[in-house]
Amino acid sequence: MFNFFKKGFNKTIEAMKSANSSNKITKENLEEMLLEADVSYEIVEEILYYLPPQNEVKKDDLKRVLKTYFMYENKPLPQVSPFVELILGVNGAGKTTTVAKLANLYKKNNQSVIFGACDTFRAGAIEQLRRWSQKVEIPIIATEQGHDPAAVAFDTVSSAIAKKIDRVLIDTAGRLQNQKNLANELEKIVRICDRAMPNSPHRKIIVLDGTQGNNSVIQAKAFNEIVKLDGIIITKLDGTPKGGALFGIARDLELPILYIGVGENMDDLVEFRADEFVDTLVEGIYA
Repeated sequence: MFNFFKKGFNKTIEAMKSANSSNKITKENLEEMLLEADVSYEIVEEILYYLPPQNEVKKDDLKRVLKTYFMYENKPLPQVSPFVELILGVNGAGKTTTVAKLANLYKKNNQSVIFGACDTFRAGAIEQLRRWSQKVEIPIIATEQGHDPAAVAFDTVSSAIAKKIDRVLIDTAGRLQNQKNLANELEKIVRICDRAMPNSPHRKIIVLDGTQGNNSVIQAKAFNEIVKLDGIIITKLDGTPKGGALFGIARDLELPILYIGVGENMDDLVEFRADEFVDTLVEGIYA
C-alpha cells in the first residue's frame, strides 16, 4: 500500500522538495513547499500556527498537525444487499473509469456487481460503460441516449434485487444544459432508487480530478447542495503535483476520502488512508 501512495504522490513530493534549497525544513521554506503542492494559503497559515514556536520544523510535529485535517466522521455503512452507490462528478474527472475500477475492486472481494448506465445525456457515455462492462465482465442495464436515467436506475436496482447481486454502481451525467436540469435529474434518480429499494442509494460518491487541485472543491460543493454526498474519490493523482489540495478538500467538505486513483491500470484505485498519505508526504520531503 505504501508503494501505491509513493507512486500517487511522487510528483507532489518532487514539487515540494524543489521549493526548498536548504538542507533543513524551517517554517519559511515549509510555507513555500506547501504552496507549491497546492495547499491553500489559508491552510498553510493554519499549519504554521499550530506547529511548535521554534523555526526549524521537526518531522513528527509536522505529521501530527497534518493528520488533524482528516479527523472527519466515518459513518458505518448499512449492511444491506444490494448495496447501491451513486457515482457523481463532472465530465473528464474519470468517473466512468472509476466505476469500472470500483467494480474490479469489489469483484476481487468476491462480491457480484451490476452497472447502471444513467448518463443518458452525453454521447458515447453508455457505450463507454458498456465496453468496461465487457472488459471486467460485469452485467449492465442500459438504454439509448436521451432516455430517462431514473428509469434505468430503477431497472438496475430491481435487477440486482431479483438476481441477488451484492453491489450496484450507478454512473450519472456530469453536466446537462444548466445546473437546474442536472439538479432535477439527480434528485429524481435518488428518489426513484428509494422507490426500487427503500433507503437507497446507500452511498453517494463524487469523483474529483486531482489535477484540478483546490478548484475541485467548488465542484464538490455544488453537487453536495443537490444530493448530500457521503464520500469522495480523487483521480489522476500520479500525474499532478497538486496532492496538497487533499487537505483543503477534506477540511472544506468534511467528507471522507474513500479512494484515490494513482494510475491507469485497473488495480490503480486504492483505499485512502490519511496516516499513510501524511507519512508518505512528510517522509518524502525529509528524505
